[in-house]
Amino acid sequence: MTAGYTMITGGAGFIGTNLAERLCSAGKPVLIYDNLSRPGVERNVEWLRLRYPAHVRVMVADVRDTTALKDAVRYAETIYHFAAQVAVTTSIEDPVDDFGVNLCGTFNLLEAIRAMSRRPPLLFTSTNKVYGSLPDVPLGSGGKRYKPLNGRSEGVAEDRPLDFHSPYGCSKGAADQYVLDYCRIYGLPSVVFRMSCVYGQHQLGTEDQGWVAHLLIQGMNQSPITIYGDGKQVRDVLYVDDLINAMLLATGDIAKTCGRAFNIGGGPQNTISILELLDEIQRLTGRVPPISHGCWRQGDQRYYVSDTRSFGALTGWRPATRMTAGIERLYEWLAQSQLTAAGRTEPMRERITI
Repeated sequence: MTAGYTMITGGAGFIGTNLAERLCSAGKPVLIYDNLSRPGVERNVEWLRLRYPAHVRVMVADVRDTTALKDAVRYAETIYHFAAQVAVTTSIEDPVDDFGVNLCGTFNLLEAIRAMSRRPPLLFTSTNKVYGSLPDVPLGSGGKRYKPLNGRSEGVAEDRPLDFHSPYGCSKGAADQYVLDYCRIYGLPSVVFRMSCVYGQHQLGTEDQGWVAHLLIQGMNQSPITIYGDGKQVRDVLYVDDLINAMLLATGDIAKTCGRAFNIGGGPQNTISILELLDEIQRLTGRVPPISHGCWRQGDQRYYVSDTRSFGALTGWRPATRMTAGIERLYEWLAQSQLTAAGRTEPMRERITI
């Protein structure tokens, strides 16, 4: 593939597969750059190849491989950088690997782009963990969720001070800052999305990442669910199709978005707690799975909601999928896939080292 293409690092994963499908369905060639280390993602690659044989090329390689990266970016017209170690728990267990993948891998990609004579737009997916555990946000407990007491229901905005928490927060946060600074210092046309919880089809959810899909899968299988903390933790959730819309807007008008970080999520109108999601699972399946409780996890945010107004004002974007409708779509996709009891014969690992 020597003609221009869109390069997606971590392209065999959940978000990468959905983005690749959107681009390929529009007739655009895609290079999936992925080391296929997460169990199950090979199914996504097979699905894309069967569906779009003329538009998909797969390069099995790691972002720590500088030679492979330089070769991969050569004809890229746009680059989406999703490859990462994605679990806070794993970063605590193995901070060296987390550092190498998330920070060094991103640095390698930036250097590969900097060496190009024609530099393509880059979108980097960061995380809400760059804002830390938000201990100063006063919360009350009402029913099955936490609620802010300061009346700021619009959520966390980009002017919130950074407070990297956990090795994962540090590696992703430092990479976030490198991407922004390479735009400022070297003129790389790049934009950062600090993302909340995304869910949808092709998600291989685990306890540590992709919790909406994980809880749905466990509930559909009537498998045990462990709640860490009291289950009243609240997140804003964003359906993956809406995220892809935002990404295409961001890279499609990179002159307006470059050099900026945007908080991206479902916003205040799409918030849910763990306990409330369990209610949704009972509504969909008619059953309640076995529940146990564990200790609070380090750095867990009791309440995080994205204030997406900056990106919306700049591009006109807003989430179009109602949370209940999106959860139902994911439930239907899982029911039709082989990720429930019949096809999930071994536990999914939480690590993506791409």
